[in-house]
Amino acid sequence: MIAGLLIVILLLAVTYLSFRVWYLAGALADAQEYVEELESTNQYMYDRISKSYEAMKQIDRLGAFESEDEAGTTFSLLNEVVTELNEEFNNGSQEN
Repeated sequence: MIAGLLIVILLLAVTYLSFRVWYLAGALADAQEYVEELESTNQYMYDRISKSYEAMKQIDRLGAFESEDEAGTTFSLLNEVVTELNEEFNNGSQEN
């Protein structure tokens, strides 16, 4: 009788732990998909900002954007963002 009770308890424990492992594996897979999607979005945004900055540099042959008006402020902010993102992506690619 005690052996039968132990078998039932062990069977319930194994069933519960198996369910938890299955559930956590699914949650981990979902989290991995989210991280990959986020990385893809970050790379897309970096590429778009970088292309915008390069286009502004090509348009600004005379340095008019770099003056102290609204366009100059926008140019400076975009330059800062591109510089920070470039450092972030280069550091991230070196770590991988």
